[in-house]
Amino acid sequence: MSSTESRVSTKKAGIPMRTETEMFNVILQTAKVLQVDAVALSGSRTDTKAPKDEFQDYDVVYVVDDLDNLTRNFSWLDQFGKRIIEQHVFLGHRRLYLMLFEDGNRIDLTLCPKDYIQEWVDSEADYTVLKDEKGLFVPYSPNPQRYWTNPASAIDFQKACNEFWWVSAYVVKGICRKQVIYATDHLYGICQQELLKVVAWQVAADKGTIDIGKNYKYLFNYLPAEKEKQFSNLLDFSSLEKLTQSLFATMELFHQEAQFLAHKMGFDYDMEVAEKIIEYAEERLSNHQLNKVYILKD
Repeated sequence: MSSTESRVSTKKAGIPMRTETEMFNVILQTAKVLQVDAVALSGSRTDTKAPKDEFQDYDVVYVVDDLDNLTRNFSWLDQFGKRIIEQHVFLGHRRLYLMLFEDGNRIDLTLCPKDYIQEWVDSEADYTVLKDEKGLFVPYSPNPQRYWTNPASAIDFQKACNEFWWVSAYVVKGICRKQVIYATDHLYGICQQELLKVVAWQVAADKGTIDIGKNYKYLFNYLPAEKEKQFSNLLDFSSLEKLTQSLFATMELFHQEAQFLAHKMGFDYDMEVAEKIIEYAEERLSNHQLNKVYILKD
């Protein structure tokens, strides 16, 4: 999205959104006032494949000589603009200040002592140096492959399958106990992440090492549109009934995709374990539904 479009999209709220140029100016001007040693940008704004829109934040690091001095008084943060909400986070030797401004812009600012630049570099996939008169970033290199996926090994595949089917039993337990949050956390947070991993490995098996982005955000760029729709249809966790449907659909899809990958790569796939867990889920959840019927009749 262009700077002009950004302004148009936020004028309805009464506060024009500052352009990218204006934001970089305030970032660099504040760095100059604070006399920071170096400034770098990371995140989606350094990624040419990332979609451009008004929700892109500015992931910025200020490399500083005296962290304690800057963290005694935070009035200097006002130079960035009026904030709606903010968070202050400790990250190892660094300090992170997340700021959402009234005009819709957001800055995630890291203060990093110059002795711990490597700590920051290791936490990022890629970065662009904006200011570095002392050459502090010269010894370091970005790691753009941090979110890349390589073709799976047989051991990787076996571990993913074991994790998926093991945790599926936890989801069954959560549903039977009517623990919606517990069941959802295990289903989406673990089982469906293993499913995404297997799908990513399928792409990597065809294309070699691929950039899937953080949280698989680019994965479906490599796949037909129906694949993304198929996965999105799994994401209704609004009730125990919907959770149950999602669990069985997720198990069916994982079973299908895992067999496909195993055949493609020549891996062993434990069909017996998969089928026994599916049977376990069907039996337990069927009994659970029957018990509900008997309770209602009584």
